[in-house]
Amino acid sequence: MPSAGIVPRRAVQLAALFAMMVAFTAQLVGALLPVIPLFIAASVVNLGLDLVLQHKQPGLLAVLGRIRFDVTVRQLLRDMLILVGLLHIDGINPLEEQAPLTITLLLFYGTHFVCQAVAVLVRRTRSMPFVTRNIDASALRLCDAPPRILSRQTGRRLLRFSVPTTAGMMLTSITTDAYWGGVGLAVSLALSAGGTLYLGTWLLPKKRVATEKQALEWLDNWLADYRPTVGMYFSGGASSAYQANMWLSTLASLDGNPIIVLRERFMVQKIEATDVPIVCIPKVANLMRLEHSTLKVLLHPANSGKTSQILRIPSIKHAFTNHGESDKLSSCNPYAKAYDEVWVAGPAARDRYQLADIGVEDKDVVEVGRPQLAPIQPYTGAPAGRMTTVLYAPTWEGWDGNPGNTSVILAGENIVRELLADEKVRLLYKPHPMTGSVDPRAGAANSRIQAMITEANAGRGGARPGAEAAAELARRTEELDALTTSAFRKSADELERMRLQGTPDEGRAAAVDAAVTAWEAAYWASFPEWEHRVITTARPGIFSCFNEADVLISDVSSVVSDYLTSEKPYAVANTSGMSEDDFRANFPTVRAATILTPEASGVGGLLDAVRHPEKDTLAAERAELKEHLLGPSDPPSSVRFNQAALDLCTKADERRVRMESRLSGIPGQRSQEGAKDAGTAGHETSGAAEDTTAAV
Repeated sequence: MPSAGIVPRRAVQLAALFAMMVAFTAQLVGALLPVIPLFIAASVVNLGLDLVLQHKQPGLLAVLGRIRFDVTVRQLLRDMLILVGLLHIDGINPLEEQAPLTITLLLFYGTHFVCQAVAVLVRRTRSMPFVTRNIDASALRLCDAPPRILSRQTGRRLLRFSVPTTAGMMLTSITTDAYWGGVGLAVSLALSAGGTLYLGTWLLPKKRVATEKQALEWLDNWLADYRPTVGMYFSGGASSAYQANMWLSTLASLDGNPIIVLRERFMVQKIEATDVPIVCIPKVANLMRLEHSTLKVLLHPANSGKTSQILRIPSIKHAFTNHGESDKLSSCNPYAKAYDEVWVAGPAARDRYQLADIGVEDKDVVEVGRPQLAPIQPYTGAPAGRMTTVLYAPTWEGWDGNPGNTSVILAGENIVRELLADEKVRLLYKPHPMTGSVDPRAGAANSRIQAMITEANAGRGGARPGAEAAAELARRTEELDALTTSAFRKSADELERMRLQGTPDEGRAAAVDAAVTAWEAAYWASFPEWEHRVITTARPGIFSCFNEADVLISDVSSVVSDYLTSEKPYAVANTSGMSEDDFRANFPTVRAATILTPEASGVGGLLDAVRHPEKDTLAAERAELKEHLLGPSDPPSSVRFNQAALDLCTKADERRVRMESRLSGIPGQRSQEGAKDAGTAGHETSGAAEDTTAAV
């Protein structure tokens, strides 16, 4: 069953398509009869509708393009109908007046196609084999991009440049004077020809950037100068960037020279503020150049179809860090055995890999803790205020159809109903961003839960923070946006962004962290203590919600493991169909949790234990489970993580020494092997295995 937002959107698209067909029909009828008012109105509405759709419904126009009714065909048809209309209007001489108009119109289309050809050439010259960020790439002769309307927006360019033509022709149809049509065509022709000449200046030596060969040589030289030692490799879809972003501060704090290696060009802008150099290398053949760099270790927060390509480099050691730890055995992907080491938080994950029996040897599992959990504040006892803040953060439904994956479908509404019935509860509802992406029932339940919370807020009342709190949040938002939102021109392309995002300002990442902390404090202060909140935006982050909450209700997911670092009370919904004993036995993370049934029984006892710590019988078990899941607190996780990276770097060095010794008696062996690898990589296809992201 389609979601509520899809039906209106489809209705709008169908209405727009119908209106366009009506406009073409009316233009034809008005031209043939002729009915001048109808002809003029239909011509203007037809062009105006296409201009609006270019901005508002590009997806609809893409569909029209697939059936060969693209913008060029539509505009050419409109112009032909205008010429047909002029032929049928008395007072306009076809030979003396319309023939010059037709010839000029053909010249306009000729310059349009020439401009399109020049745009293709310009785009090719401005396509680098890689994209960088936080790196001074001025040696590549980077310059600003040409206006988008000339270089990339073919449809908008044609439609906008056609406006003077249509206006002039309509005046001619009213006055029967071809002069006005000639003026309109002359303006359109001047715009098209002038735009083509201006765009062509980007093909001149002064604006030409480095060639592909020169760019790759520059990359080799930069790698030799920077001498990276440890990096993070990431490939994925637009919504998966959070998996990499959670590791940025950890990567930046490691000993050595860190680097981030990406594969998708769009991902360069998805990575949050960091001082670590970023290099995006889409092609496999170019990626192989890393083999000849000083890079020793790559960390992998997710699996993807393109991961296998970087694993082919034998001189680099690879560690799988994952982007979260869950009790689900599906989190132990068999792909993990392709890495040199699998880094986990604590003993629980080590046991999980052995239980999964997927080929990961115990000697290759390294316990490093979860260094990014440092911002989570520890448990301080019963709620300090009148309200008890409950964070309900269910996970999504997953790909396997297991009813125990998420509580949203079977238990979510019951849990929320029980919480909202307690006048002293303040609910923070933060659903997983992918909720409903596989099972429409989850999306529908999520919508109903949000409606319940909105209704509950309407029935509550009390004092609200003053205007000062709202002003403070606005000020903090402005400060944060100034630090995190790149002020690019609309016409900026990859190369212009590379130039603007060269060497980062010193301490920018620390400034962003401070701004985020200040924004989160202002966010929570801007709402009254009694008001429930639905949080579906990236900010405030989940850790900030942890710190605000007195208790967590969630599912079997990495959220529970992370929350345990605070040692606060928590509950897990059991929608798996197992008995409570079996549920606890199969999922160690719920061992110290209050177990909630699909009917939400247990919520009252949970709240009572939170408000009266003397009734909390699970406190000692939470402390024990925290160490089992996340490892010891001494030495700190950051120290253990850094040491694991250094140890793996040492293993990479030892392997290089062994290989140099082994191959020293075979002249050319290494170079031949490298050439063979590069040649094979150059012939690899870019099929589904390369494009499909299979994040764990």
